[in-house]
Amino acid sequence: MRVFFLACFSQHFFLAVDEVAKTSLLGVHLAKVSIAEAVASARNGGLVLAPSGPGLCDLETDPHYRDALLAADLNLPDSGLAILLMRLLGLGRLPRTSGLGFLEAVLELPELKKNHNSFWVMPSQAAMHFNLQWLASRGLGIGEEDCYVAPIYSKTGEVSDQLLLAALEARRPLFIFICTGSGSQEKLGHWLKDNLSHSPAICCIGAAIGFLSGEQVRIPMWADRVCIGWLLRCLSDPRRFVPRYLRATRLFCLILRHGKNAPPLRGH
Repeated sequence: MRVFFLACFSQHFFLAVDEVAKTSLLGVHLAKVSIAEAVASARNGGLVLAPSGPGLCDLETDPHYRDALLAADLNLPDSGLAILLMRLLGLGRLPRTSGLGFLEAVLELPELKKNHNSFWVMPSQAAMHFNLQWLASRGLGIGEEDCYVAPIYSKTGEVSDQLLLAALEARRPLFIFICTGSGSQEKLGHWLKDNLSHSPAICCIGAAIGFLSGEQVRIPMWADRVCIGWLLRCLSDPRRFVPRYLRATRLFCLILRHGKNAPPLRGH
């Protein structure tokens, strides 16, 4: 019911990007928006990111990732750790607007129910088939022709994909969902924004669809609201996710040193 209300509410207005209140953290403008406001803003098109805690730690080492966050039309305050540290260090208060909650609400939009209005960049053939079954169960008529199985993009340097660009120019969808994971997806979204001839909403949602569909560990909305999605991921695959989230502890030092300002790029 909550998601249905959010989607219906967003049908009645389009929130311009320049109307969105923002606050800075490490030089990145995080939006002070509810999920309904984020969905309404995305309907105008533009690059929508939800930077994670581990991702924010790359701001001082990865210039292409940094450029993507600075170029985004909407950076959702997804990281519960970043929001907590901002509050503790007196840098301001932000509502948490998670990428998972954003996706759940976007999928209720009436234009997403129409064929070919969305295009999905999937991380693998297996993930595509699993996620398509779940999307079909939600009443979304999305088929393989609305998907692109991405290659393994480099974790360093710029990310571009001419085959994907050609497919998107031919289809011209209203929404593009990039599900390839943190780091590469933000760079790809930034490159697409700069090279597409139209202005769709480019939503970099990472594993969010996998959390909803069960293709990855299922994260219920209540767990997302209390910010323990990271814990469920760690429990599901400790070897993979515990080192990743331990990296996020560097965020405390970064924010303590630089606050709202962008950290200098190391090695540049």
